[in-house]
Amino acid sequence: MSSTRQGPGDVSPGPRPAIATVEELQARQSEVDPLINSVCTPNPAALTEAARLDTERADGRIRGPLHGMPVLVKDNIDTADLPTTAGSLALADQPPPPYDAPLVRRLREAGCIVLGKTNLSEWANFRGSSSSSGWSGYGGLTRNPYALNRSPGGSSSGSGAAVAAGLAELAIGTETNGSIVCPAALNGIVGLKPTVGLIPQQGIIPLSHSQDTAGPMTKTVRQAAALLTVMTGGGTDYEAHCLDDDLTGVRIGVPRGPLWGYSLGLDRVTEEALSLLSAAGATVVDGLSLPTPGSEEDQVAILFHEMKVDLAAYLATRHPGGPRTLADVIAFNKAHADEELRYFGQELFERSEQTDGLDSPVYVAARLSALRAGRDGIDGLLRDHQLDAFVTPSYSPAWSIDLVNGDHVLGSSSTHAALAGYPLISVPSGSVEGLPVGITFHGTGRSDATLIRLAHAFETARIKAHGPFPTPEFRQWV
Repeated sequence: MSSTRQGPGDVSPGPRPAIATVEELQARQSEVDPLINSVCTPNPAALTEAARLDTERADGRIRGPLHGMPVLVKDNIDTADLPTTAGSLALADQPPPPYDAPLVRRLREAGCIVLGKTNLSEWANFRGSSSSSGWSGYGGLTRNPYALNRSPGGSSSGSGAAVAAGLAELAIGTETNGSIVCPAALNGIVGLKPTVGLIPQQGIIPLSHSQDTAGPMTKTVRQAAALLTVMTGGGTDYEAHCLDDDLTGVRIGVPRGPLWGYSLGLDRVTEEALSLLSAAGATVVDGLSLPTPGSEEDQVAILFHEMKVDLAAYLATRHPGGPRTLADVIAFNKAHADEELRYFGQELFERSEQTDGLDSPVYVAARLSALRAGRDGIDGLLRDHQLDAFVTPSYSPAWSIDLVNGDHVLGSSSTHAALAGYPLISVPSGSVEGLPVGITFHGTGRSDATLIRLAHAFETARIKAHGPFPTPEFRQWV
């Protein structure tokens, strides 16, 4: 990182000891996390790891720009020294996984300190249709630090809330359809969903192998780029794309239609964002439209079929005393209904269990239809209007937490990219009545570096125009 600022969460290899940073963040967690419940499993060895990395630095062995940096990891990503539960009590009493997920191994090799695991919407928010984002049987309910009675978004709820609350500047989330960009937008942080396959999927409790990916959730775009460089193995320096704030010659499309109009306040903030992009030199091509992303029936059919198969393959890597199949998890939930099924059911699990495998004609047809809808829609829009990317509002402002009826999401813009396996990055754009909102940059496959460049330029322009994003006050929203 090129920043020279020193302080907790700084991603430059400055002289501040890692152990001091970890102690400060742990004190911060003790102070504010009881209000938002974002960290479900602190790492008791974090200070020991920090001391070891400080010794390496003192000996002149610096692993890279993230040496000594604390990072929080979503609790559906394998860590060999900490439980990995997907928020489910079915995995809560099982030993930790035998190995780190490849992405966690890369973080540690780069000198990151795993500060702990973050809570999530149980099973990545795909168990019951009336779920509440941020709730899990293992971790309880995570709250939005900007409005404690409002949702932090899902399913990477804890990662988003923790970064917003200052418990770490770096966190890892996962996304199938919106689970990074949604909590990023609702918590006023940056969320980067990479192209599917750019980061290894091994060691991540799966929902859909065709759509799942881990990704960075951070305070700034530059930090997200630095994390992505490490998570992808270091072959591309994504942070190098945060050097140019001049967007002259860049063409950014604006598809309207159903991607706008579900929140007047969000639309107003996004119109201001378009003006900032134009002032930065971009050519904004407005009045466009995306085709519908295929049928909802096809979309959920993919998830139903893939989850049953993918989850069984993952559970085979865990302790033999735990659940081995989706049917085992369903049975566990029924046996522990007072805890697991208290607020919503598991009808999505049950529908998944009824599927016939990945050779099913239903699955094959749905997968081809959804892939075509996602990729043709995005690539066609970019090609027909000679665009480098397009931009939309991210998600509606945070809705009220309702454990009885579930989420009340007004709108989103992540589905096309989910079906296509294409990247997204959400960046704070402003607030609506004190609730953070964001804009999302979309592109074709492997356009992650381009989206990072655009997002960084916008972030810089927004800060110049309006100052740093306000910090949360941990209050009830009225």
